[in-house]
Amino acid sequence: MNVPERGWDYPELHLRVLLRRLTEGGVDFVVIGGVAVIFQASPRLTKDLDISYDLAQENLDRLGAVLVDLGAKLRAVEKDLPFVPDGRTLRQTEILTLTTPDGGIDLLVKPDGSPGYAALRRRASHIDVEGIMVRVASIDDLIAMKRAAGRPQDLVDIESLEIARRRTRSRRGASG
Repeated sequence: MNVPERGWDYPELHLRVLLRRLTEGGVDFVVIGGVAVIFQASPRLTKDLDISYDLAQENLDRLGAVLVDLGAKLRAVEKDLPFVPDGRTLRQTEILTLTTPDGGIDLLVKPDGSPGYAALRRRASHIDVEGIMVRVASIDDLIAMKRAAGRPQDLVDIESLEIARRRTRSRRGASG
């Protein structure tokens, strides 16, 4: 996904690479945020991949190993600050904004408006991204999270998601 330069310290987002690394690393996660809106509703620009994830220590260790392997660093923090995004560090954080050579990745334990990871995962759609199966937050959960965030882009996203929800429901009604 090409993202225009806007003064952020973000490398170009190589979404497929990040998703492949996470899935091949056995990480239990759900895609949320702008990428989820793209998959569920409509194209738009985004600068990073947002995920929510299972807090089991084994999953934190797998996620940490992938992040270390990706060379993840804290975003917008002095470059020489020691930081290792391993399972122990992840256990102590609820939100992390990271940058990697393959793009930004934001980690959110319980995004505002979400029902919690177990429900988010259970209600997620399974989407094939160029041969990589990933869980993507449901339209209803995305709308709830976008409402809770309430930023201007979130309000635009809500409109797109509501249109997608109506289309999905009308298709179900026509086939049933």
